[in-house]
Amino acid sequence: MSVFEVTARDGAARAATLRTAHGEIRTPVFMPVGTKGTVKSVDPDELHAIGTQILLGNTYHLHFRPGDDLVAELGGLHAFMRWDGPILTDSGGFQVFSLRDTLLAYDDDGVTFRSVYDGKPERFTPELAAAIQERLGSDIAMCLDVCPPAGAPRADLEQAVRRTTLWAERQRDLPRSPGQLRFAITQGGLDPDLRRRSSEELVPLGFDGYAIGGLSVGEERAPMFVATDEAAALLPEDKPRYFMGIGDPEGVIEVIRRGVDMFDCVLPTRTARTGSALTWEGRLNLRNARFARDPRPLDEACGCPACARFSRAYIRHLVNQQELLGLRLLSLHNLRFLIDLVAAARQAIERGELRRWSDDALERLGAPALET
Repeated sequence: MSVFEVTARDGAARAATLRTAHGEIRTPVFMPVGTKGTVKSVDPDELHAIGTQILLGNTYHLHFRPGDDLVAELGGLHAFMRWDGPILTDSGGFQVFSLRDTLLAYDDDGVTFRSVYDGKPERFTPELAAAIQERLGSDIAMCLDVCPPAGAPRADLEQAVRRTTLWAERQRDLPRSPGQLRFAITQGGLDPDLRRRSSEELVPLGFDGYAIGGLSVGEERAPMFVATDEAAALLPEDKPRYFMGIGDPEGVIEVIRRGVDMFDCVLPTRTARTGSALTWEGRLNLRNARFARDPRPLDEACGCPACARFSRAYIRHLVNQQELLGLRLLSLHNLRFLIDLVAAARQAIERGELRRWSDDALERLGAPALET
């Protein structure tokens, strides 16, 4: 049986089933981020209840706190955090290269940096990243890659592509936990020639899936979506495609239209912790006085615990009084809003109506559709 089976297409967009050691995932899928083994303020049972299919954990942070050896000793990440569904772990490469104040040096063998926890010099190699993820026991393990910042010179992008391929070659056949899938990450920034080179080098290696890395790192959105179009088209039709680090409703719709199957972001929970809700009216800042007497739910169409039971006025009160319940309710709502949005996109793909549905959705959100 195939690990990844496309069941419907509409333009570049696909609906598919991804089979993992801890269950099937219906794509497109949004993955809530549980960086340190938890989605901030949300219980695993609550995640199941709002329709979460797969979580993301962070190799960098879990390696340092509490330590992947400890997690392995206690049964692996699923048992440790009491989540029985699929988990994807990133490689730690984004953290190493995005925390540039801690970066010391990198070469063909690996990267040296200062830990954000104690400032001590540490080193990641492709082999270590793979070994950490084997011990964590995730369902999908990402290859260590080089992720340059937005606006990096072409020479840096070329170096990132070369080293990412070199490291992927070293990781492809390393030991894995039972049933673990391994995804490679393409690089190249906004440069179409480098994107093509990265894909042409990585696709023949035969990974279980491929991610589009090095985007959503500070570049302007229109060229980012052009690069997504080009990058997705270069990846295999029979393998899952993962856009790393996008989670706003408009962005999610745009990457689905371009053939992306998986995406993650801290945005829904981080936005919740600032007191804001994602809705079909756009983002609502619940600190605003106009919600002080508003008896309506956050979003009339949402069935999350916040919308089913509480008013905007009450949640505003909780947020302004810094009550933890307010941040929990907003986190649940924002996650459910995105999960429902992606489920509706899948249904539209299955009906062959994604273009009409997505144009209507973007208009409701106040964002014009971009060319695809």
